[in-house]
Amino acid sequence: MSTIPPLNALLNLPLPVIASGSGPLTGETLAVKDIFDVAGLVTGGGNPQKARESSAATKTAPAVQSLLDAGARFIGKTQTDELAFSMMGQNTHFPHPVNPAAPDRVTGGSSSGSAAAVAGDLATIAVGSDTGGSIRAPASFCGLVGLRTSHGRITLEATIPLAPSLDTFGWFARDIALYEKVGAVLLGPDSSDFKLNRPLFIPLLEHLLLGEAEDAAYRAMYAAVCAQLGQARSARQATASMDDLYLCLRQIQGYEAWAAHGTWISARERNLGPAVKERFDYGSTIDIETYNLQTKRRDLFRSELADLLKDDGVMVMPTVPGAAPLVTASFGDLQAYRERCVRLFCLSGLSGFPQITLPLGQVHGAPFGISLLGPKGSDNALIRLGRTILEKAT
Repeated sequence: MSTIPPLNALLNLPLPVIASGSGPLTGETLAVKDIFDVAGLVTGGGNPQKARESSAATKTAPAVQSLLDAGARFIGKTQTDELAFSMMGQNTHFPHPVNPAAPDRVTGGSSSGSAAAVAGDLATIAVGSDTGGSIRAPASFCGLVGLRTSHGRITLEATIPLAPSLDTFGWFARDIALYEKVGAVLLGPDSSDFKLNRPLFIPLLEHLLLGEAEDAAYRAMYAAVCAQLGQARSARQATASMDDLYLCLRQIQGYEAWAAHGTWISARERNLGPAVKERFDYGSTIDIETYNLQTKRRDLFRSELADLLKDDGVMVMPTVPGAAPLVTASFGDLQAYRERCVRLFCLSGLSGFPQITLPLGQVHGAPFGISLLGPKGSDNALIRLGRTILEKAT
């Protein structure tokens, strides 16, 4: 058995021999969130019962395999929040991953181990997923680059689902140049030659920042972005309120999560962590009429955002309300932080449009990211724009 690193990022599993090819990622090391199949390993999804009841995968998830074929070397599976249904990286069944950039603060989840592995130099690349913020939050909390990809852009075959109409593939890296290399392997060319030269902002989103220190740190990052893009103009709010969009995301996610896992959860006592159990219980109460209503609301929002961005707009916005919460924060404080996060995350989540977070700032001595949200399919253009901004700012 391998030794668990002190960051609690990698799972303590015997590693099969996983072949690597030769290509643009030769020399890079790869860690994989434990919702993706890797041939020869059980996919546990952060739940010990799920792991015990599952057989070893016979093939590797295609998106992961493409990174191996490009030369990356597999070093292990990473811890995930339970069934990927959490945002703080505190799985009740495992020692919590440590945030190398701010050890007194959470890593964020559900891609907690992947973020800790990259931030702690255990791997140069780690893959994760983003349904309701699980790439963007850990990336901001740990000082990494993280992209929530356009929904459906990268296959999620051979992956434990959470909410399929929201689930997306993502990855972490410390360096934007490497991030761009990985994107070239996974994404293929964008569907259009997106210019992304018309910056926008929604003032209401900035009101979700936690306080004066966060506002000052965000202003500094915002100035660095606008130095490259020009001054952003205020954009109109969608027809739906932020509270409406928050509820829309929660109900679609909850309904689909229960559809994906409800039968398994209901079969016997699963000893889910309290917060995760609460979310699944909530999902079990959402009926099909509510789900269909919220799906229509999502469709309208997606259409409005597409009309606002067209093919050249880019939304400049906070990634999260501030630094990662303290490890010692109360359950109530974590929930309050999470609810602010969901309001920031729901624009990309509901639209399916890509959003990249850049590690441009700090607050209270901890990392703090700023985000750019682009039109559907503009993933590569967002990465290139992020690279320009980061290179000019450092």
